[in-house]
Amino acid sequence: MDSRGFSAGVKSGSSIAIGYFPIALTFGLLAKTTGLSLIEATAMSIFVFAGAAQYISLSLIAAGVAPILIVLNTFVVNIRHFLMTAALNEKMQPDARWKKALYAFGITDESFSVLAIQQGSRLKTSFAAGVILISYSSWVVFTAVGHLIGANLPQFLQASMSIALYAMFVGLLVPSMRRNRKVVSLAAIAGLTHAFFYFTEWLSTGWAILVATLTSAIVVELISPKERKS
Repeated sequence: MDSRGFSAGVKSGSSIAIGYFPIALTFGLLAKTTGLSLIEATAMSIFVFAGAAQYISLSLIAAGVAPILIVLNTFVVNIRHFLMTAALNEKMQPDARWKKALYAFGITDESFSVLAIQQGSRLKTSFAAGVILISYSSWVVFTAVGHLIGANLPQFLQASMSIALYAMFVGLLVPSMRRNRKVVSLAAIAGLTHAFFYFTEWLSTGWAILVATLTSAIVVELISPKERKS
């Protein structure tokens, strides 16, 4: 492996690693209060490595949703990764498929942004490996640290931390809603659809979230062209 390219990748990815510190720490803490063991929480970060999907999984686990529905919901949330890796494939140097599979696993919104803005000739695999390894390591290590911190909190604080999960989702949603009207439509349609299934009890929690997510995405995509023409 090209050591210079790898070192440059680690340097470029260090800002991602620093940014992951509080998010992964919070995830580990919330995973502890949700009931996951240290091994389970860390394993989720090792094998899933998708911040939004992992946080959503915690809320579904807390609600007692069936595992297959958790998998389906996280799959829908992470569909964008197909597009990101396909776009990066055009920028990366030709290489063995197993190497591409490894760094494709490590692509997140943040690492994609760092790799996508690189200028010049095709990106080296060693550079991508550096970006992904430093960010991946940060996410996994601080998940474990967060869980250990959570284990040492008083029981009443551990119980109250479940509220932080919903507060975090609100904190992520509100700034996006202020910048983009489409996000407002997505949130409103998804919320109303989920509320309908929740109060009518036609679907379980997992299926209601899945159907609400797909419904809002499809409806907003269908009405968006009409908005642009008007």
